[in-house]
Amino acid sequence: MRIKKLFATLCLFGSAVCSNAQLPFPWNRVITDSIYSETLGAWREFSIYLPRTFEVDTLRQYPVLYLLHGLGGTNTAWFELLNAQDVLDQLIASGEAKEMVVVSPNAGGKVEDGNMNGYFNMPGWSYEDFFFNEFVPYIEGKYRIISDKPHRAVAGLSMGGGGTTSYAQRHSDMFCAAYAMSALMDIPSDDGNAPQSEDDSPLSLFFQSVKKNSCVRYIEEADEKTKNELRTVQWFVDCGDDDFLLDSSIAFYQAMRKAQIPCQFRVRDGGHTSEYWHSALYMCLPFVSRCFGE
Repeated sequence: MRIKKLFATLCLFGSAVCSNAQLPFPWNRVITDSIYSETLGAWREFSIYLPRTFEVDTLRQYPVLYLLHGLGGTNTAWFELLNAQDVLDQLIASGEAKEMVVVSPNAGGKVEDGNMNGYFNMPGWSYEDFFFNEFVPYIEGKYRIISDKPHRAVAGLSMGGGGTTSYAQRHSDMFCAAYAMSALMDIPSDDGNAPQSEDDSPLSLFFQSVKKNSCVRYIEEADEKTKNELRTVQWFVDCGDDDFLLDSSIAFYQAMRKAQIPCQFRVRDGGHTSEYWHSALYMCLPFVSRCFGE
């Protein structure tokens, strides 16, 4: 009799497991979506990380991190090459990072294929207008974002690090925090990597836009009103000691110190590499989490 009862209990338990296995289980996930831009006259894809509670608590709103890729990359780079989802999963599970929505837009593609790149406006590529006038409102309307400065941050690597810094400088009312990794802050006049002639090629237009939007010069020329606005953003600059962009990060930090704008600065062992940017996420995500409002 006991054996029959045990068998019946096991069968009942097994049925329950099978039944539950058919129910959707909430997981953190990354999806790809797209938006048609009237400004750019094209569809632009983006990758977006949604925490596991997003589908469960449908009334909840979330802070957002805009995560910008580098030159030649696309929206998938942070998740397919740099394993951002794994880091997010770990840090959210451990409580070191808050649950947040993380969005990586597509501001590039392979340069050798003639793709435009960059987060600034330039001839034939009004990307900054698209980002602020179309992309941010679309994201924050569709994905239940808390649409205010205390719950919005920006971070990025290389080209995206420069975009991060410049966006937070010129739109300081939008972001509570900016984390720049290996950032392209400026183009030195003696930089052998930049095109020597100014023409209409995508790469030349990109370098011209970086010069025009120099993050270092912006601080050096800032008036007191602008400096006060910049002090409302939490700044973090992170660059490897073997990175060819280290000097511009140092110049930016020195300009911030002279202007008395608080900025955290880290120089770690490493170069302009995927390994460095992956490791930077372990500092970036807790940093922006601490900056987010309650």
